[in-house]
Amino acid sequence: MKDLFVVDASSTIKLLIEEPGTEYARLFFGRLAGSDPPLFYAPDLLYIECANIVRKYVTRHGFEPRRAHAALTTLKDLALQAVPTRDLFQEALSLSLRYQISAYDASYLALAEGLRCPLITEDANLSRKVRPFPVALKRLEEVA
Repeated sequence: MKDLFVVDASSTIKLLIEEPGTEYARLFFGRLAGSDPPLFYAPDLLYIECANIVRKYVTRHGFEPRRAHAALTTLKDLALQAVPTRDLFQEALSLSLRYQISAYDASYLALAEGLRCPLITEDANLSRKVRPFPVALKRLEEVA
């Protein structure tokens, strides 16, 4: 049986933009190129969340727009299994109310819970708020 993971924007962005933890992101996402790659899932929301983070790097940190577009091309080319948020939003609402988190964050949790697999996140605040949770929340360095 293949390994399954849900990845969120906080972990995926580390592959796209050089920042602390990028080395772990490269190792983890590099597993997709192996002979028997795991399956990486994400709500389709991941793409627009990453685009917004990249936009912030351009407007706040002088990241070049051409590099921003290249980063998003890298994201587009990843072998991610995108799940429509319409399949997650009701459970996401329940989780967001239970844990007092955004529905965006809760959509990743709903997907991980539904697939019964770990959520890979670099969002320490999220990890703290949802303890305990039925599935593991892991950092990149734990799974790289």
